[in-house]
Amino acid sequence: MPRNDLIESTYEQALKFARQTPYPKYEQRIETLEKLKQVIIRNKNEINTALFNDLGKSEYESQISEMTFVIDEIDVHLKNLKKWMSPRKVKTPLVLQPGSSQITPEPFGLVLIIGPWNYPLNLIATPLIGSIAAGNITILKPSELAPHTSKILVKISKELNSPFLHALEGGVGETTQLLEKKFDHIFFTGSPRVGKIIMSAAAKHLTPVTLELGGKSPTVIWGDQDLDIVASRIIWGKLINTGQTCVAPDYLIVQEKLKKELIEKLKNKITEFYGNDPINSPDYGKIINENNFNRLISLIEKDKVLLGGESIKEKLKIAPTLVESDLDSPIMKEEIFGPILPIISIKELSEIDHIIALNPRPLVMYLFTLDQSLVDYTEKNFKAGALCVNDTIIQISNFHLPFGGIGNSGMGSYHGIHSFDNFSHFKPVIKRKQMLDLTLRYPPYEGKLKPTLKLLKWFGH
Repeated sequence: MPRNDLIESTYEQALKFARQTPYPKYEQRIETLEKLKQVIIRNKNEINTALFNDLGKSEYESQISEMTFVIDEIDVHLKNLKKWMSPRKVKTPLVLQPGSSQITPEPFGLVLIIGPWNYPLNLIATPLIGSIAAGNITILKPSELAPHTSKILVKISKELNSPFLHALEGGVGETTQLLEKKFDHIFFTGSPRVGKIIMSAAAKHLTPVTLELGGKSPTVIWGDQDLDIVASRIIWGKLINTGQTCVAPDYLIVQEKLKKELIEKLKNKITEFYGNDPINSPDYGKIINENNFNRLISLIEKDKVLLGGESIKEKLKIAPTLVESDLDSPIMKEEIFGPILPIISIKELSEIDHIIALNPRPLVMYLFTLDQSLVDYTEKNFKAGALCVNDTIIQISNFHLPFGGIGNSGMGSYHGIHSFDNFSHFKPVIKRKQMLDLTLRYPPYEGKLKPTLKLLKWFGH
């Protein structure tokens, strides 16, 4: 079937089921989630191979950052879905008695999820889980830039064989065709530039969106502390997935007196983690494609390199690279999304405010310090999707915390109950008895205002 026809038929099929099944039963949702878990586990080896082919990921990294993350998310939903689906009772004012009030979560209906290429399983399957749990019918559009994983996701969809899930491959043309359709919710993970396109297309249908975007996430290191631990956590967070992580530390703001020692610690950790030839380490991946490779190479100012800078274009490999930077460097003008770490030093704490304000609100802010007053100041004075103190990236592994951006770094959030809530409409429901019908509310109103106001005040509104 021609691809355009496949998109049309898939959309019509999904839309029909969504309208015929406006509120899928708990048992249907649980059965679909359990089967999805089984299908993913059954395809474990093929998923690992696909992630290696697309991004050079080691089996360890694929399991920890993709597979295990998704399976854990399913388990959280399986355990809590009955409670999350239940109507949430709220108080009913005396003036509305006898009656009861509740908030009932209900599915949006037909959902489109557009996935990214950097975590091509995790960042499309995790929102999918929330969408299914909330009772939606979902069309997945994996990223064409990770073609091997995209094929696996379509295979998983076919093996699942459920009316709740449909997966379509394709590039910009296919995505554009899908965005012309009317959906009840659109979930997108990617760049702010493309996020604006998604939001503009959704606006034509007044479709609500969740946008998980990126930005330059700063990492501040201030005050005496264990710089060995600091370096370990920064290098791990920066170089996992070869730096192609939306919540990776984008650049460092280091207190001047700590700079020399920290740089040496960072260099040592790169060698400790990836050996003397890190670019060829089996634990170190590759850049997704030639365009991104060329973009990253163009950001490296050779005279500012402290470590690394080597590259192998044929293998799309760039060595872990530390660079001494300043605010005017090209690398400070855009999100890096690669294994290059700029380091800026400051003498006064007040300089942090100016540096961070040069870029839009980030997806996350990292702070390494033992000074509780600085932690408190940062929490109250810097806007970011999240704040992580004395570590990197680990905030996304707590399913009790929402994951999402603010402003340029996104809107909406998910993970755990926040995924269920993100894909649900919370419908207010009030039920009243047919008794004690006060005539004060009905016309004619002459002479009724004072007693009505007294009544409302008496009962409390």
